[in-house]
Amino acid sequence: MSQQHSAAPAPTPTSATAVATVAKRRDWWRDAVIYQVYPRSFADSNGDGMGDLEGVRSRLPYLRDLGVDAVWLSPFYASPQADAGYDVADYRAVDPMFGNLLDADALIRDARELGLRIIVDLVPNHSSDQHEWFKRAVAEGPGSPLRDRYHFRPGKGENGELPPNDWESIFGGPAWTRVDDGEWYLHLFAPEQPDFNWEHPAVGDEFRSILRFWLDMGVDGFRIDVAHGLVKAAGLPDLGSHDQLKLLGNDVMPFFDQDGVHEIYRQWRLILGEYSGERIFVAEAWTPTVERTANYVRPDELHQAFNFQYLSTEWDAEELRTVVDRTLEAMRPVGAPATWVLSNHDVTRHATRFANPPGLGTQIRSAGDRALGLRRARAATLLMLALPGSAYVYQGEELGLPDVVDLPDEVRQDPAYFRGAGQDGFRDGCRVPIPWTREGSSYGFGTGGSWLPQPTEWAELSVEAQQGVAGSTLELYRSALHLRRTHPDLGAGDAVEWLKAPEGVLAFRRGEFVCVANTSGESVRIPSYGRVLLASGEVAETDGEAKLPADTTVWWTTA
Repeated sequence: MSQQHSAAPAPTPTSATAVATVAKRRDWWRDAVIYQVYPRSFADSNGDGMGDLEGVRSRLPYLRDLGVDAVWLSPFYASPQADAGYDVADYRAVDPMFGNLLDADALIRDARELGLRIIVDLVPNHSSDQHEWFKRAVAEGPGSPLRDRYHFRPGKGENGELPPNDWESIFGGPAWTRVDDGEWYLHLFAPEQPDFNWEHPAVGDEFRSILRFWLDMGVDGFRIDVAHGLVKAAGLPDLGSHDQLKLLGNDVMPFFDQDGVHEIYRQWRLILGEYSGERIFVAEAWTPTVERTANYVRPDELHQAFNFQYLSTEWDAEELRTVVDRTLEAMRPVGAPATWVLSNHDVTRHATRFANPPGLGTQIRSAGDRALGLRRARAATLLMLALPGSAYVYQGEELGLPDVVDLPDEVRQDPAYFRGAGQDGFRDGCRVPIPWTREGSSYGFGTGGSWLPQPTEWAELSVEAQQGVAGSTLELYRSALHLRRTHPDLGAGDAVEWLKAPEGVLAFRRGEFVCVANTSGESVRIPSYGRVLLASGEVAETDGEAKLPADTTVWWTTA
């Protein structure tokens, strides 16, 4: 007897109360699926072409029905927008392009009623050059006490004309900029983003106050931007390399992953203990190894850390198994959940990365084979959601959106694009506003166009085009998230049981659940492990065997 299986539409939650009950479970963050919203590209409520908080609020029911547990909001603070809001001028104010504090309050309240938690971005490594502290520090000149809250230094050379050390900006060029009075200030990112000096007590005092401000507003946690960068090596020593960017995430750096950051997070963890409701911290920490990442999630520090090693792994069974094993082994001793992520606002969407040959990194300008990329992306998602721990979903990936690789140069806004070196500067391609409807000036994003142009083919990738359509990527995500929440052997955990599988195939068991992912370019025959729960493509079963197509993942229950 032959049977074929693919994704069917998932059930829609019958009430917000049911979802809220799930959201109140203890240790919710150990298996949470957290959805990243990039506010300027999610939904525009006022027709100005820019997404905003009211737009996000209006789409919260969609996120509830998708089946996620929490929403992480990229920065919406008052900012000159030199780096899309990661240059904060006022940490207690909403930028007018996104709304105001009343809008933030309404969004947080509505999310809670729908059973969704809200996590906000916190940017403690640097401020905007328009932050009041920095403006006063520059205006008051050398010797100003406010300069001690940043890293101001005299230059080298006969007349101080050379930077204080050889550090390079992540966005390219020197990590130092000289002000009119001759001193230099440190910025690991854009010149508009001066780094705080975390050795100064006023900086720590200010951020503890900022934490309490947003906790009092009702947020459920913070994603900490550049969590590995707050403390610099004593004396700001030269690195001695002129190709520093290739070392990022792979080697010890004097400005990243210094042991002193951990005392900061121990203090912060005490603040969360003052509040009810299991509030959490999530670290964005680029470290040389997953073992170093584990240091950030020790029991008295942060709750989760992004797994960049997994994100950057190729679609290859052997490589994936290695990083899964290393991640679980590293997190187990500290009692922290593993996290899994495929896309975010800083990397090429995985539907495009997997459409290209391996070895090109996480920023790619080629569209590649889009059909192949989507097939692999769907399979990779089911694999990710089957792993023990917490998972992150970046807005639009549930629609199978590719990166927009052909944006005109004149519309680009990534600051790295305008620097002479550094990152490739093509992050705008993953930040194009997402499509909600088949028609309209911006496919339902808003009524007044969008701040980055959307491809015409996105009409058929819109929520409207996919909703309720069996086999669509949207319904695959909904089905997977529903099963992940309801199956007793999915979600939290710290181990998998690997099963024997053909070359290029990953197979593992978790209780009465089995996941098999074929990363090879050919169909393979494998045992039928029981009843198929879900598959990313068509799976044919005959006489106790299953034919698993290339680049396909299938979930079974053995019960």
